[in-house]
Amino acid sequence: MDADARFAALNLELPPAPKPVGVYKPLVLVGTLAYLSGHGPLLADKSLITGKVGTDLNLQQAKLAARQTGLSLLATIKSQLGSLSRVSRVVKVLGMVNAGSDFHEHPEVINGASELFAEVWGPDAGVGARSAVGMGSLPANIAVEIEMIVELTG
Repeated sequence: MDADARFAALNLELPPAPKPVGVYKPLVLVGTLAYLSGHGPLLADKSLITGKVGTDLNLQQAKLAARQTGLSLLATIKSQLGSLSRVSRVVKVLGMVNAGSDFHEHPEVINGASELFAEVWGPDAGVGARSAVGMGSLPANIAVEIEMIVELTG
């Protein structure tokens, strides 16, 4: 089963592919690599999941925000490349958590996106290198921002 079929089987909904709000491209191709700019937890109604994790949002809510951010990244891939099946593997994920100073579970939050990618592309191809860090703030007070690099099929 290819990635598009696996995504359909999950019965998930992609949010609209986000439009740049600054001077950048959401996705840049370099050879067989696609670099995706930082994405936030965009919902289908175009609103964002906001708040500081550990203060406004608990771990489970933040993990769901990371999963929604993963869906936003998938929306950009689908919009820019036409198919999730063009991705042969996830190479690198950088997850940034808008966290209070007493919150230290950043990797658990970003697991929300990483688990989604593993469901879509499989436990090997869907899991790449990863960093998960806490930030004092993020744009528009979004809960999570994630960027990624994926390798494309030839």
